[in-house]
Amino acid sequence: MQELLAIFPGAQRALFRGYHIGGCSSCGFRPEETLAEVCARNGGLSVPDVVGFLGQALEADARLEVSPQEAQNLVQSGKAVMVDIRSGEEFNAVHIPGSILFTEELMHELPGWDRQKEVIFVCHHGVRSLDAAAYFAGHGMENVRSLRGGIDAWSCEVDVALPRYELA
Repeated sequence: MQELLAIFPGAQRALFRGYHIGGCSSCGFRPEETLAEVCARNGGLSVPDVVGFLGQALEADARLEVSPQEAQNLVQSGKAVMVDIRSGEEFNAVHIPGSILFTEELMHELPGWDRQKEVIFVCHHGVRSLDAAAYFAGHGMENVRSLRGGIDAWSCEVDVALPRYELA
């Protein structure tokens, strides 16, 4: 499972959504387990069926992602706003100009925002922001995206003056 999650970080979210596997300690899996072992102990699920479902989930995730350049174009045209879901400390250290820090208050406001304007979630590498986009999409917000590669990709592809960082 560790290898699967390294290749497809959204697999855990997909397995939980499709089969209620891996969302909590009672339905979790160990990193050293294989997908076949996880399927066997969860009602004898068909591995090919689960792999097919994961492939569909991977395609759905790809549709939620937006490249840094496309995100820049959408924001500059006024068609999108960027919401940074990193910690306040990370945001204060470095953020994309014009992005908004995600707070509890903002979480409650988002569903009431203009549905024509896209919300592009941003995190460090694009994993947590993809989870956020999938969460809000699953709760009825159709115009949500995730910045592919996160602020790290933005600093390489759009704004090279924006400092890159690694968390310890």
